[in-house]
Amino acid sequence: MRATFHLKTLAVAIATISVASVTNAAGLDRSGQDITAFLQDGTYAEAVYTYIDADVSGYDSANNNPNIDEYQRGNATGDIAESYDFFRYGVKTDLNDTFSVGILYDEPFGAAANYSGDNNFVSKGDLDASIAAITNNQAPTYNAAIAGITALTPGETAGVLTPEQQAQLDGLRGAVAIANAEAANAGEGTNVEVRSESITAILGAKFGTNKEFQIYGGPVAQRVQADVKLRGLAYGPATGYTSHISPDQDYGWLAGVSYSKPEIALKAALTYRSEIDHKMDINETYPVAGALGINPVQTNTMELTTPKSVNLDFQTGINPTMLATAKVRWVPWGDFKITPPLYNEVSKGSYGPNGLNLVEYEDDQWQVELGLAKRLAPALAVSGTVGWDSGAGDPTTSLGPIDGYYSVGLGAKYNVTPEWAVSAGGKYLWFGDAKGQLPTGKIVGDFQDNDGYILGMKLSYQGK
Repeated sequence: MRATFHLKTLAVAIATISVASVTNAAGLDRSGQDITAFLQDGTYAEAVYTYIDADVSGYDSANNNPNIDEYQRGNATGDIAESYDFFRYGVKTDLNDTFSVGILYDEPFGAAANYSGDNNFVSKGDLDASIAAITNNQAPTYNAAIAGITALTPGETAGVLTPEQQAQLDGLRGAVAIANAEAANAGEGTNVEVRSESITAILGAKFGTNKEFQIYGGPVAQRVQADVKLRGLAYGPATGYTSHISPDQDYGWLAGVSYSKPEIALKAALTYRSEIDHKMDINETYPVAGALGINPVQTNTMELTTPKSVNLDFQTGINPTMLATAKVRWVPWGDFKITPPLYNEVSKGSYGPNGLNLVEYEDDQWQVELGLAKRLAPALAVSGTVGWDSGAGDPTTSLGPIDGYYSVGLGAKYNVTPEWAVSAGGKYLWFGDAKGQLPTGKIVGDFQDNDGYILGMKLSYQGK
């Protein structure tokens, strides 16, 4: 006779540690956009807290000349990854044996990086050193650059300049603007913070002989905001660039299909989330723009599209007290771009009619996590996971220089009552080595041998 594995009895501690596993991985992925709360039986609710502490450090490039791409190992950056935390909530109930409804909250995308110390991602405020680095020692002092500008533009009206003289004038003005930006932001480091929130409403309908199939879907409301500061000579003409992207809320959708076989604790679900298009107000300051005859302080509207994704969630009983799980996630980060209008406009003069994007990625993300869970006692279960994330390409942006990870995790779940449970888990991650690259293609940092850990707690309720 075939054994039956009652899913309610086979208590496991999976969600708390697996939900956070994609953080600090490809692109801006943070929560993994987990929907397993909706796939639970009966009435279910959960609150999940996740804390992440990563150590991401490396070396800057001693080559600060924006016209020379060669990487030269320079000073240590120190740890640039800021610790952060986030929450996830979910509630779901069955209206009858066919229809189910649920609401999920998570923080799907984000970034948090901050440079400090003595490296080229921090403004030093040294006018002469800035001029020398940017002009390759052709105008070795600030006063010499000012004198060169005065010589080329005598009095209030500039004389007729040859193309070579105009190029020299533009270069000197740009160098002075960079030096002034370095002085104005002395001691300030490069910093980026991206925050997002998402609320998903789901309606599901079961069908089949034993209601083993379910289709589900619903609207998604998403809110995104961001702040970026580029500081230090690593960014060349872009040093001093600052942008604030005001919070914007827009809408997308989710759809999926699931299959369950309770007698062997089998559940499988395939979920698609759509892209979400945002139109966001952005305030930008770009000191070097003034030297090019462009207003250096602007407020514009920027379009940003957060990526679509596909999640596969699978579990099955191995025996009456053990469960195997698998999660697979795909996100096309290779299509994702952040293109601030002023930043892009300034770059067109040197990089063609399309200009540059502030952030972009080369590859799509694949993330895989496998787990085993074991019920040790009627109220206690433990679990373990191993994971892999492909990353989104190397080299990658200097604002998040990680190329995927490998991970191991442990967790436990304890049922305080038959309905209420507390779960806790931890995960250790080995990050892939990556080179930090500017949008121009110049390598400005090398980040190796980094790691991090994740801690999570969950309170859940499940009743019929």
